[in-house]
Amino acid sequence: MATKAPITDLAKEWLRLDKNPETRKEIETLLEGNKTAELEARLRQRIEFGTAGLRAAMEAGFSRMNDLTVIQASQGLCLYVLEHVKDAKERGVVIGHDHRHHSNDFARLTAGVFLSKGVKVYAYKDLVHTPMVPFGVKSLNAACGIMITASHNPKKDNGYKVYWENACQIIPPHDEGIAQMILDNLEPWVWDYKSFENPALVDPTEELVPAYFKEVDSLCIAKEANAASETKFVYTAMHGVGYPFAKEVFERFGFKPLIPTTEQVQPDPEFPTVAFPNPEEGKGALALAFKAADEAGASVVFANDPDADRFTVAEKQASGEWILFTGNQIGTMFACNALDNWRSSGKSDAKVAVLCSTVSSNMLAKVAKTEGIHWEDTLTGFKWIGNRAIDLEKEGYNVIFGYEEAIGFMLGDIVRDKDGVSALGTFAQLAAKLYKNGTKISEYLDSLYKKYGYFSSANSYFICHEQETIDRIFNKMRFGATPQSDETGRFVHKPLYPTHIGEHKVANVRDLTLGYDTSKKDGVPSLPVSPSAQMITFYLENGCVFTLRTSGTEPKIKYYLEVSAATHEEAESQAKAIESAMCSQLLEPEANGLQYRQSS
Repeated sequence: MATKAPITDLAKEWLRLDKNPETRKEIETLLEGNKTAELEARLRQRIEFGTAGLRAAMEAGFSRMNDLTVIQASQGLCLYVLEHVKDAKERGVVIGHDHRHHSNDFARLTAGVFLSKGVKVYAYKDLVHTPMVPFGVKSLNAACGIMITASHNPKKDNGYKVYWENACQIIPPHDEGIAQMILDNLEPWVWDYKSFENPALVDPTEELVPAYFKEVDSLCIAKEANAASETKFVYTAMHGVGYPFAKEVFERFGFKPLIPTTEQVQPDPEFPTVAFPNPEEGKGALALAFKAADEAGASVVFANDPDADRFTVAEKQASGEWILFTGNQIGTMFACNALDNWRSSGKSDAKVAVLCSTVSSNMLAKVAKTEGIHWEDTLTGFKWIGNRAIDLEKEGYNVIFGYEEAIGFMLGDIVRDKDGVSALGTFAQLAAKLYKNGTKISEYLDSLYKKYGYFSSANSYFICHEQETIDRIFNKMRFGATPQSDETGRFVHKPLYPTHIGEHKVANVRDLTLGYDTSKKDGVPSLPVSPSAQMITFYLENGCVFTLRTSGTEPKIKYYLEVSAATHEEAESQAKAIESAMCSQLLEPEANGLQYRQSS
């Protein structure tokens, strides 16, 4: 067993490699103050490169996002792409960044690494929303793409999202290959903050932003009706980059201008009005937008997350209450609207497919079965949805829609990734049509429930920073309170999953960590297995399905639960009861020191 290097040696290695005076000073100060625990947290482990790329707090240390770790990641990615993508040097890389602290520097340093190896670099010098990077990879036939963003994370975080040559986020085995290449190339080759001034670098903004909107125009099918609409829409960019893109799509679709939430419409890396700049977090994150809508006499609020790849909608009811629709509800409305539009276009004979993540609502499967179209679920994340969409296209399908419950929506094939701007324009068109006919969005949703059944979800998360606690919780689900292991640490018994959750009998269990599915004769699940991530799905005899999983980017145990019933009240009542039983029985929050979700 290898001896751990003294933390002072790791600190010296950091200071040898780092050329940023601010982050050098951080480590020097921690050394001078003998802050051993903090040095251990920052230096002992390296930031992990996975299918989500990188994401962490911005500060000094090998486990954090900073100039050095961005350069090291870029070096590994550059060499891996040159080795695995044909003509990569000539095809080049597309780089974009958001408005977060250090995003511009991280983008410049990334560009400098690729330029140093003679790779063509296309870099958006100004702020863009995340979909512009995969759109750029697709349009330019680039070898890969990188977006510097932490999406909806708190202000202290930043991230590094990677797209492969097919313009989809990377999936295994590329993540492992890139991670190893990073470890093999930790010595910085170049530290270039001035790469954007390099004449070899191309800024594709003037070409690609209009090209992007030209493709988004294909989703506009009622421009005259949109122009005549009296529906007022309020918008919040959540202090992110979305407003110029949202404004443009509204103009191109023929609508009257969006009403901005002025306090949140400009990019601001401090996110001064929201602790968690995530529209998913609840009505608190949208309080200012609701206020702006009330003042403007508007009944509909739209929101993008800070990098504008996610989208959500809320509607004011006759009672004055605001309803914030869930990702599943919005996804169902999008899917049904996309199918109606597809059929009205005269293409109804073609093979049509819709996709969603496995933790999303089963209502989409019910819609697909009822309407006679193809449906599939994938692992969580648009990397899986996008790649599967491309595969289905090769099989002759038209994948008209895909979504994940975390308010991510893919409309058509503009990008095989979630896009909050094309989603905004498309949903505005649907809402305007409904309002013209005297129908509220909530009433349209209710009509879909009446047709396909009432589905009620209970999705949330607990915060847990200790991996040991997380592993113990999940292994107790599998092997009971006193699991036995052999000398290698492997559990010696077959999984002994719970037979009941509360009063409800468990029909099947699918464990994508172990690679075990009790519903299959051979016990092998059809979805890919990932031993490095915890994910278990329980299927109850009453039709309830719930999944517990860890997050790839945050210290969370997430759960997704859904019940279908004949009435909304019955579905909601069952969902709440099973959620309570699941949490107390499987997660044991108090005993395990779990913190329930934070809200803004």
